[in-house]
Amino acid sequence: MCEAVQLIINGALDGGGTEAGLAARVGMSSRHLRRLFLKHLGASPDQLARSRRAHFARRLLDDSDLTFLEIAFASGFGSLRQFNRTMQDVFRASPTVLRSRRRRTDRLAADGGLALRLPVAPGYDWGAVQSFLAARAIPGVETVHGATYRRAIRVADAPGLLEACGAAEEGYLLLRLHLPYWEGLIHIVEKANRVLGVDSDHAVGTAAWHESPELGLPAASHAGRVIPGAWSLFEAGVWTILSGAQAGRDQLLAAFVTHLGTPVPGLPDGLTHTFPEPATVTSEGLARIGLPAAEAAAIAAMAGTLAPSGEVRMEPEQWRPWLALAATQLAARSTKAVDGAALAGAPATRHWS
Repeated sequence: MCEAVQLIINGALDGGGTEAGLAARVGMSSRHLRRLFLKHLGASPDQLARSRRAHFARRLLDDSDLTFLEIAFASGFGSLRQFNRTMQDVFRASPTVLRSRRRRTDRLAADGGLALRLPVAPGYDWGAVQSFLAARAIPGVETVHGATYRRAIRVADAPGLLEACGAAEEGYLLLRLHLPYWEGLIHIVEKANRVLGVDSDHAVGTAAWHESPELGLPAASHAGRVIPGAWSLFEAGVWTILSGAQAGRDQLLAAFVTHLGTPVPGLPDGLTHTFPEPATVTSEGLARIGLPAAEAAAIAAMAGTLAPSGEVRMEPEQWRPWLALAATQLAARSTKAVDGAALAGAPATRHWS
């Protein structure tokens, strides 16, 4: 059931998805899936999905001046009529009434773009997250400057800019988005939550270490520490593979991004490209960059697995919260495939059977 919940969070029931299709993806009947949801969550899969969209839409009503139509599509609704009906069902009030209730001070003023609040757990350590992101920033794609994290992103085939800055003492981070359009915004915000480590509360894990002589005191003194995540499995995999190369990681990442990413002119703080998509990464393209042979082969194998045209179809979001571990497994598997082909005297293949 946890897998089904995560798929709903990732949008499995947005844009025409059905409970029957969701049940098939997790290997059970729709009746049994619905029974489990009602027993453990008190809501059906469809009700959970509608509630998720409605609560995100409520945030947009409070924080932004987007039109109701823009909010409907940004939140994953299929129509304005569906948006209005769901908001009435969940909040017992229309979008017009809900927006009229917000205080003048609730509205976030943005110097361009759209500003949203990302709620954080008490004690969230924004400084530690900044240090983590700065040390692992991908050249040209990510940067940490002052108190602001910035990232160039892709929305379908168009570029955008994401910025996050701290107000953790007030219980939230401030997220500012510059996007070509707002449709599907809910999924962009969820990725931002993952990267910034605000999508889960690690207080339970910290409490579990209370009696540990090695971790008890450090964990207690840094109770707000969280685990920042990856924007995508492919990005985490490339970072992991190139971090193991003898040549400098940042230089290899910069070459990878510059030659295979999409240029985005006019961005601040040295941002120049969006990160390459698996479908754009080929063995031939990697060879032209000059990456070390083993690393290039591993990346090509992983790209072939994750790309829509690959022989093996995988859905990386099903591996949360173990994206980094999955990336490591893919890297190891691809290296074994390359080594096996070399020992057999055959050319390495991009795909695994």
